Amino acid sequence: MRVLITGGAGFIGSAVCRHLVANGAERVVNVDKLTYAGNLQSLRAVDNHPSHVFYRADIRNEQSLLDIMRLERVDAVMHLAAESHVDRSIDGPGAFAETNVLGTVRLLSAALAYWSELGPTARERFRFHHVSTDEVFGDLPFSGGVFVEETRYAPSSPYAASKAAADHFVRAWYQTYGLPVVLSNSSNNYGPFHFPEKLIPLTIINAIEEKPLPLYGSGANVRDWLHVDDHARALDLVMRKGRPGESYNIGARATRNNLSVMESICDLLDIRLPRKGGKSYRDLITLVADRPGHDRRYAIDPSKIEHELGWRPTRDFEAGLSDTVDWYLANGWWWEPIRRERYDGARLGGRHRSVA
Repeated sequence: MRVLITGGAGFIGSAVCRHLVANGAERVVNVDKLTYAGNLQSLRAVDNHPSHVFYRADIRNEQSLLDIMRLERVDAVMHLAAESHVDRSIDGPGAFAETNVLGTVRLLSAALAYWSELGPTARERFRFHHVSTDEVFGDLPFSGGVFVEETRYAPSSPYAASKAAADHFVRAWYQTYGLPVVLSNSSNNYGPFHFPEKLIPLTIINAIEEKPLPLYGSGANVRDWLHVDDHARALDLVMRKGRPGESYNIGARATRNNLSVMESICDLLDIRLPRKGGKSYRDLITLVADRPGHDRRYAIDPSKIEHELGWRPTRDFEAGLSDTVDWYLANGWWWEPIRRERYDGARLGGRHRSVA
């Protein structure tokens, strides 16, 4: 299969590229604009592999993407390119509308033009896989509940709203033009090569550097954690075997509140990298003002992808988190330049406070 991956130098995109190459994909066409979170160093394992090719391109450039599709004769497009950090969307929502909404519309238009040129067999085989998030559903009460594919959209942040809009455009291209699309909405990912603005990598790196570990509010907010390698396997399955027009929720049933995740990281580091004087890394946890519109709880029901496509997560959260901590300890070559040159861990999304 010849697959075009947008955002292939990002956290999830690079994991998908590594997975596809390792599992014998004929061609992995990696398209990325290389904004602040795109990092070609995350692709070191496949950089010289004959099935992997990289193009630096912006998904808002419809003609450029169409030219790449034609040149590479792709069988599928997996759309991962997106602005993805809620805090950044609070400070600058315009960029999220530009990339996540307008970029998706331009990419859909390029894919439709390409698909329309294909012969009958290739048209039948082609898929456009749009990768979204559980954040489009809003949040759940602390008392219970899960997101299913039919859950009503109720985004809370500019990021979630931009992804919700993109989801709707993808479905419109299926209903209006017949473009064979599939969608997936996943829970929070974690694992290697994660840009250090998100909770788990930021906590690990700040702890290694013995800096405060900022925790929003009381740390009670709950997330459903999915290892990025399990997500990559699921995305591959949805792309190849998902039914056109359908969406699939992807989660690992591993809900944890943010405080417990932080404490687990601290406990792992207490063993692996003990602090001087016998202090615990838990002492570095620092409560900070909560994020505006902070969703209380996410939890995904992945029954549909389990039953229809046979996917199951393979990574237990505690074991996966332990491996992730070990990876950051062993791979300073990857994250230290990011801390020096791109993002030093400063608070984002704090300029605006909720009026509620």
